[in-house]
Amino acid sequence: MSQEADQTGPDFALGIEAALLGVGVILRGHVDGEPAIMARSASEVFAVGAFCTHYHGPLEDGLLVGETIRCPWHHACFSLRSGEAVRAPAFDALPRWRVEEADGRIYARERIRDRAAKPAPSAAPRSVLIVGGGAAGFAAAQTLRAEGYDGVIEIVSADAAAPYDRPNLSKDYLAGTAQQEWLPLRGADWYRENGVMLRLGARVETLDIAARRLTLHDGATLSFDTLLLATGAEPVRLPIPGAEGANVHYLRSLADADRIVAACPGAARAVVIGASFIGLEVAASLRTRGLETHVVAPEAVPMARILGPELGAHVKRLHEAHGVIFHLEDTATQIGEGRLTLARGGELAADLVVVGVGVRPNLMLAELAGLETDKGVIVDEYLRASAPDVYAAGDIARWPDRITGERIRVEHWVVAERQGQTAARNMLGRNERFDAAPFFWSQHYDQAISYVGHAPGWERAELSGDPASGACSVAFYKGDRKLALATLGRDLESLRAEAAFEAAIGALSG
Repeated sequence: MSQEADQTGPDFALGIEAALLGVGVILRGHVDGEPAIMARSASEVFAVGAFCTHYHGPLEDGLLVGETIRCPWHHACFSLRSGEAVRAPAFDALPRWRVEEADGRIYARERIRDRAAKPAPSAAPRSVLIVGGGAAGFAAAQTLRAEGYDGVIEIVSADAAAPYDRPNLSKDYLAGTAQQEWLPLRGADWYRENGVMLRLGARVETLDIAARRLTLHDGATLSFDTLLLATGAEPVRLPIPGAEGANVHYLRSLADADRIVAACPGAARAVVIGASFIGLEVAASLRTRGLETHVVAPEAVPMARILGPELGAHVKRLHEAHGVIFHLEDTATQIGEGRLTLARGGELAADLVVVGVGVRPNLMLAELAGLETDKGVIVDEYLRASAPDVYAAGDIARWPDRITGERIRVEHWVVAERQGQTAARNMLGRNERFDAAPFFWSQHYDQAISYVGHAPGWERAELSGDPASGACSVAFYKGDRKLALATLGRDLESLRAEAAFEAAIGALSG
C-alpha cells in the first residue's frame, strides 16, 4: 500500500473522541487516506504527516517536546505548528491540517497548503561563501534560504559531486541496496531555483581573511562578506608499505565508494583494516555483496572504548554470525598484491583492502589564514571563529560543550548538519547557541545503534538489558555526570536522553 493510500488507524477527517488524545499522546491515523498523526501538546492539538521526511521514520513512535516532534530513527525534529523541519537530518516540512474541536470530538479539516515565505532578514551580509560541500555546507545554504536570506550564496567544494548523503556510502550504497540517484541531498534544480552557486572539484589555495578573498587552484578569486569554513576531514593513511596500492581503498567520498563497488566483482576475499563504525559498516556491506571478509584491528573487543565491552562484544558476534572473520589485537605491517602481512605473523589473502582507521580534520586552510586552531578550528558557542564574520562547522569545529565542560570536536554527520544550520542563523543575527547534544547512528545488518552525547573519556558504563535480545542501552559516566547513552532497539529512550541533555545544556547556559 502506498503512503498516499495508507488508511492505518482512524480517519481524522471523521473525527476522534477527544478523550483518546491526552497531553503528550501521539495517535496514528490518516486524513482521507493520507498518513497522519495527531498529537496534543500542553495547550493545543496538531495534525501533521505520519512519516519523517528524512528516511520515512514513523513519527507515532517519536517523542513530543513542547510543540515539536522528534523522529525515533535519526532524531530529526519538526515543529508541530508549522510542520517545518527545525533540526537536521530532515530538511523538508511535514504536511499539516487545520484541527477543530467540537462536541467532544477532534477533527482534521482542510490541508494547510500555504507556507508563507519568511521575510528577508533586516541585517544580513550581502554574500556568504561556504568552503566545503558536505553536511555542514549544504545545511548552511539550505537554512539561509529557508530563513529568507536573499543575498549571494556560493559553495566551493573539492568534491566532484554535489552535496550527498555521506552516511549511506558505507551502508546501503556500498551494499548495493541503495541507488546512486537516492544520494543527492537536493537535485540540480534546487540549487538553480534557490540561487545557490556550486563550484565543484574546486580547491582553495589561499584565504585572505582581512581582504575577504580567497583564491582557487585555477587562479580564480572569490570575495565574501561572511565565510563558513566546513572543510571536513580526510581519512588517515596507513604508514606501511603497500598502503597506496591499487587494491587498497579509503572511503570518504562518493568517488571512493564507486571505486570499491567497481572492485567487488573481481574480488573474492576482502580485508578491512580497522574496526571503527565505518570499518564494520564496510565489512557488513562487503558481506552483503558475497565477499569473504576479514577485519584486522588492534583492540580486543571492537568499539569497546566507545560502546562499552558488552555492546562491543555483541557487535562482534553479530558480524561473526554473518560470516565476518576477525583478527583482533593485531595490525597490518605490509600490503602486497593479493595478500596482507600481519604483525603477529602470517598472511591474509586480500583481493580488496579497505582501510578505516579514522580521519583527520582538514585544518590547513584555517591555519594558513591565521585562525585560532587547536585540534580543530576554535569556535565559540555561536560557532564563530577567531576572525570577524568567519564561522566554522562540521568535522573541523571545536566548540565549548556544556555537558563535558570541555572543548570538543565531533565527526558525526548530524552534528555537522545542525552546526551548519546554527551557523547560518547566526550569520543572520539570530544569536543562537549551538546546544544540540551530539548524535549519530550506525547500521549493522538489520540492527541500528544510536548514540547521543559525547563520552571520549568515560569512567563507568552501566548496561541495561541484554544486547542479545536486540534491546539494550549503555549509559556512560564520568564521576556522577552522565555524558552519553548508546541504545540498541530503544529509540524512545535515546530521544528522551537527547532531550534531557539539551535541557541540561540550556540550564547551564542560563
